Amino acid sequence: MQYKKETLLLILLAILLALTQRYSRTKDHLQKMYTCWRDHLEEPQLESWFNPNFSSESLRRFIKSANKYFMVGYNVIFYILADGTSNLPYLELGPLRTLKMWRLSGEEMTYEDSNLRNMNNMRYKIMEHIQYEVNFLFVMTANQIIKNHFGVETLGRSVAQLHAWWYFKQPREFPYERRRKASAFIAFEEGDFYYHSAIVGGTPLDVLDLIEHYIKGIIDDRTNELSSTYERHLNKYFFIKKPVRVLSPEYNWDPRFKTPPEIWHIKVAWQPRIT
Repeated sequence: MQYKKETLLLILLAILLALTQRYSRTKDHLQKMYTCWRDHLEEPQLESWFNPNFSSESLRRFIKSANKYFMVGYNVIFYILADGTSNLPYLELGPLRTLKMWRLSGEEMTYEDSNLRNMNNMRYKIMEHIQYEVNFLFVMTANQIIKNHFGVETLGRSVAQLHAWWYFKQPREFPYERRRKASAFIAFEEGDFYYHSAIVGGTPLDVLDLIEHYIKGIIDDRTNELSSTYERHLNKYFFIKKPVRVLSPEYNWDPRFKTPPEIWHIKVAWQPRIT
């Protein structure tokens, strides 16, 4: 298989780590799940995805689970970008696994400026290094635990994760950016799915395109004294450029929900808060 010779990638930017999975279950098949957990839904704190104060223990558990289940038998590179490396946990990896750490530079800054700095750093690393080292790049928040094996069937030029919290809602109810002057604006009568920022992937150049879209949106919004979350910029990007591969909510499942019989295997368990 041609993929056997290709190198895959995991990348962590503060709380971000490269990773993904695909599941092809249809919307009709998943519809039955809604009745099992709709009463337990609450508004997700989307702004928490870029909190730089991630727990080293949460990171250790995440990489340990990725080391065990992610793309077994294939080359995987873990890239970690952090403010410092002294507090990073000891990570013992298996065969075909490589760990690379890069230090972020910069002074204390606001939440928004920190996000922009992180994205600019990741943009630079993709341009200068990553695109020459791997064929696929996946980004995942570190407050998740991989529970089951998954492999190359998840790969695609661009990969998006359906958000379990909003999967059974109508587009008009999605928490898109609704301010018309905002770069991430999507009108109430438009949209199809709401994607989770917890997982995004594709080829390095496609991920780079997403990052550049986000950076441009942040800069353009400043002229109107506006700001939107990364996840809303992500949804605007996939509204304009439809993803090639879409992952079902089973690959970002909240363990607080009752697991319905339609879900045979929880691939990734989402932890709403990093502890």
